Amino acid sequence: MRNVDAAGLGIGDDHPPRIMGVLNVSEESPYDPSVYDDPGEAAAYVDEELIGEGADIVDVGLESANKDLDVLSAEQELDRLDTAVETLESTSGDAVWSIETRYHEVADEALSRGFDMVNDICGFADPEMPRVCREHDVAVSKMASPPDLERPGAIEDVDDIYEALSMNGLTDKTILDPAFGGWSEAKTHEDDRETFHRLREFRGYGRPLLVSINRKSFLKTVAGRSTEEALPVSLAATSMAVERGAHVIRTHDVAETRDAALIGAEFARDRYAGGADDAVAVAELDVTTVREAGRHLDRIGAPRAADGDRDPTEAAVVRTYELDGLGDAAVGALRAATVGGDASAATFALGDPNRAGVPTTPTTTDGGTGDRANGGSAGGALPDRRRGLLIGTPDAIESVRESVSGVSDALDAALDGIAANVS
Repeated sequence: MRNVDAAGLGIGDDHPPRIMGVLNVSEESPYDPSVYDDPGEAAAYVDEELIGEGADIVDVGLESANKDLDVLSAEQELDRLDTAVETLESTSGDAVWSIETRYHEVADEALSRGFDMVNDICGFADPEMPRVCREHDVAVSKMASPPDLERPGAIEDVDDIYEALSMNGLTDKTILDPAFGGWSEAKTHEDDRETFHRLREFRGYGRPLLVSINRKSFLKTVAGRSTEEALPVSLAATSMAVERGAHVIRTHDVAETRDAALIGAEFARDRYAGGADDAVAVAELDVTTVREAGRHLDRIGAPRAADGDRDPTEAAVVRTYELDGLGDAAVGALRAATVGGDASAATFALGDPNRAGVPTTPTTTDGGTGDRANGGSAGGALPDRRRGLLIGTPDAIESVRESVSGVSDALDAALDGIAANVS
């Protein structure tokens, strides 16, 4: 994972999560607490509510990105830049200042007048944006977007979102943003939920990730909350996003989001990195699914089917499945396949039939009979309801499926279900 230096602020796996606080100098922006048109009032807000509450980055929006509003031209954005610059010059706190824009002319002018970073909400739809950022040697957040300056983030399919991030290339200091939110009429809450579920995939580019999920509708609908009531769901999602590999969290609620991000970072899985200068470097990747492994193969240019007709991603992730309801024939076949058989790369561990299971039907204490004949669980598994764990990579478990095919219809159905959902 490449770390990015944003005006001296380190962003990436080697650094704590960074908080990007939001200031809007656009009167049409929908979230009133962050909107100011007076530089003095804006500066006080930044010092007290953003930097004072723990923001590492101040992101200044010159116009609302609301899809229902007219898009400003570069000239109209430049007309508002004076307010942003005066605000920057009037603050006393220390932070990295980011300009949110889609135009290279605006980015160039803002960087020349004191800004440190660019937040491009159209993802290099302006092909001159990468050049400006390179010339100023600044970090740039690139939000996934169609190649259209008037349609930021209007992509629905997650695979298309991933591919859009490569549009017009990347600079050495690019941070990637998968674009959560209702950027188009066709983009649904389910699209955002899938993007969040697959967030680790975006690490496949090897670049830091920025997420903007504060009070987003796809989270509010889960709990049935209004925007004003949505802080708790935003904080829950923040911790999850950091645990899944996000490096920058963009928010209007700085203090609370900072705390949630630190919790996510504290309990994220440690990934090994090592190797001296004269030795082979090692970096453990954050891979939990086949698709995530595939993204890293693509990043280094490795072929997807290097080993015969099987994708190497299928040997990348170890999975563990509990199988309950196994008959004698199924148990015997699984043991034979995994111990010296055709699927010896997988492991099958049979449970003790005398070990009591977790009750899944009513017992005597909650209105049931506790009778095994009636489905109670006291006394352990029934002889024809054996339980065991099947452990292996998707590739190894596919070998198990092939080896035991036809032994039991129930076992075939279980392993077919695993194969269909292994991604």
